[in-house]
Amino acid sequence: MNSKIESNFLSVGKVANTHGIRGELKIFPYTDFPEMRFAAGKELLLIEPEGGSPLKVKVIAAREQKNVYIVKLDGYDNINQVEKYKGWDVKVPKKEAVEAEENAYYFHEIIGCAVLDEHGQELGIVKDILTPGANDVWVVKGKGGKELLIPFIEDIVKDVDVQKKVVRIEVMEGLLD
Repeated sequence: MNSKIESNFLSVGKVANTHGIRGELKIFPYTDFPEMRFAAGKELLLIEPEGGSPLKVKVIAAREQKNVYIVKLDGYDNINQVEKYKGWDVKVPKKEAVEAEENAYYFHEIIGCAVLDEHGQELGIVKDILTPGANDVWVVKGKGGKELLIPFIEDIVKDVDVQKKVVRIEVMEGLLD
């Protein structure tokens, strides 16, 4: 998939597997709003990991089961029709993004941001976000390839400007070691 198409969509999940023989898919959600994303009547795009044209599908039913959603798509009534979608990405148009709460950000807004210390020195660029538990940890690729792990907590992250793609942090003792 070309980057122009890619930049217009948000990932909301990945097809983990099929479910049963009636054409249902198990989708692992990447969203804080799975009940909204996989609601009956919602349109989704299935996108092959190696690229290719997005396939527009419509949800007719969905239910949560453990850590996945079992989703039934309109027009798909048996396992043979959906087997090929295992591993495909599930996306929605970026215009359907749910407004983030204050001091909450979407991963796509943070990844690519420059990280500056309290003196304005650039420490690197956010390349990934880990979600180990209590708070997210931003993986910053520093100069010379060194990786920094920045916990997303008030004491460290002082300002986030997603428009300018800049994050300002206060460097606490041991943070850059």
